[in-house]
Amino acid sequence: MIVGQPGSGKSTLARRLGERTGLPVIHIDMIHWQSGWVERPKAQKVAMATEVEAGEAWIFEGGLSRTYDHRLLRADTLIILDLPLWLRAWRVFRRTLRHYGQTRPDLPEGCPERFNLEFWKWIWDTRHTNRAQNLALIPKAGPGTEVFHLTSSKGVRHFVNAIAQATLHRG
Repeated sequence: MIVGQPGSGKSTLARRLGERTGLPVIHIDMIHWQSGWVERPKAQKVAMATEVEAGEAWIFEGGLSRTYDHRLLRADTLIILDLPLWLRAWRVFRRTLRHYGQTRPDLPEGCPERFNLEFWKWIWDTRHTNRAQNLALIPKAGPGTEVFHLTSSKGVRHFVNAIAQATLHRG
């Protein structure tokens, strides 16, 4: 289970971990959005997330806090990406420029990248509350859940390298 604010690197980390472990990767934006940037009804999002969480193994990146408690019960690992606002803002800006007018791989077809002032406002307005919500997951994690609170790009790189090394030694 990977959580973090926009631009923290959730999708990138999930893809890298999926490549190294062979586990299926689920991006919350695939559940949250329908083609044309139409938000799914809440009940449908919860049902879709719950169905994914019932699977044997997965890498689930992103929010939908309504299912956090259930997801935490099923997760063997909780990764919190807690990077500085300036870095996250730069990444969102760079991502927008890189994919402008195109659909990113972690979004449903028909959701082209765009500059969205409401999204930027949401990033700013929720910078403290989302961080607090993510950190509040740590004490909720079960006794067998490994928790990683990563606060820098360097920390994320070290984490990915450690996973790669562990995968090499297992296989």
